Amino acid sequence: MSMPDVPVLDTERLHMRGWVQDDFPAFAAVFADKEHCRYIGGSCSEDDAWRRFAITVGHWSLRGYGTWAVTRRDTGELVGSIGLWNPGGWPEIELGYWLTRAGTGQGFATEAGAAARRYAYEVLGLGPIVSFIHPDNHASQAVTRRLGARLEAMITIKDIDCQRWRHPALDALTD
Repeated sequence: MSMPDVPVLDTERLHMRGWVQDDFPAFAAVFADKEHCRYIGGSCSEDDAWRRFAITVGHWSLRGYGTWAVTRRDTGELVGSIGLWNPGGWPEIELGYWLTRAGTGQGFATEAGAAARRYAYEVLGLGPIVSFIHPDNHASQAVTRRLGARLEAMITIKDIDCQRWRHPALDALTD
C-alpha cells in the first residue's frame, strides 16, 4: 500500500505515485547493476538496497516531498524514481531521477522531471531547484538541459565532485 500523503501525478505516458513494498525487487535490481547505477550512489547488496528504499519512502514523511515511483500508464511497469531529494546534509533541494534499464532512452526522465518540478513550484511553493550531476553522466546532463536547467558550478557533495545545474524559476518554465 502506498503512503496516503504522497500525491499522485499523471503525465501523458507516466503515473507517478508513492512507493509500495512490491516495488522493492525492481528498485533493488537497479542497485545490483554496477554499471547502470554508477552515478546514483553505486551498486550495493540487497540489504543496503532495502535501506536505500526505506530512506526513499521515509523522505516523504520527514520533508513533505520526495521521489515518486514512476510507472508506465500503459503497462504499469516501474521505470524509475523521479522527484525531489534533500536528505540531511544536502546543500539544496534537488530534482533527481534514475531510470531502470528498460525505462531509458524514451524521454521518461524529462517528462516526469517536468511534472515533479512544476509540483515543487506550484504546489509546494519552492524556489528554483537544482540537479547535481556527475561530470561524466552525459545522459543525465542531456535530460537537465531539455528541462531548461543551466550549468552553474562544480561542487563537492560527500566527497564526490559534481555539477550543479540550476532549473529555471516558475515564471520562466516552458513545459
